Amino acid sequence: MNPESGRTKALFDPLRLAAKGEILAGELDARLLARVVDRLAPGSGPAPIAWSLGGNYDARSRPVLQLRLDVTVSLICQRCLQPFALKLALQNELLIARDEAELEQLDSEEPEVVLAGHIDPQTLVEDELLLSLPFSPRHAEGECIARAPQGLDMVAGASNASPFARLSELKKGTD
Repeated sequence: MNPESGRTKALFDPLRLAAKGEILAGELDARLLARVVDRLAPGSGPAPIAWSLGGNYDARSRPVLQLRLDVTVSLICQRCLQPFALKLALQNELLIARDEAELEQLDSEEPEVVLAGHIDPQTLVEDELLLSLPFSPRHAEGECIARAPQGLDMVAGASNASPFARLSELKKGTD
């Protein structure tokens, strides 16, 4: 039993999924993912994740999982500290290593590799979402309500003026 979601984990064999070309799909709430919930805006409503995992083979006849996620999460902007919605539509291809030796070899060549065995799709979805969330979330440029504190506006408006130009003027007045 998974205590975070109150459901039994539905494990699958990725090699079998690739061999049969099957697709697994589902939906889960990002707020129920233990490693994701603390990255979301407090008090925000449900954040349903529509996900699918398709088994296939790549151009070099290696087994792969094609992972797709669609979700809109509420994050806290690090500029203004207000919540904002971030829509993510992700697609990723994960190579499947048959054993530890193949995992080590593929991991040195490829960015995304998973070890075959019985895998929990929720864990893959959670991992992918965590990797896709921004380290320092912010509104899109021009959408944030944050303003520079008074006095900094003048510095920002002074384009490329040297910070020592005013000091030089003051020094001239004392000579």
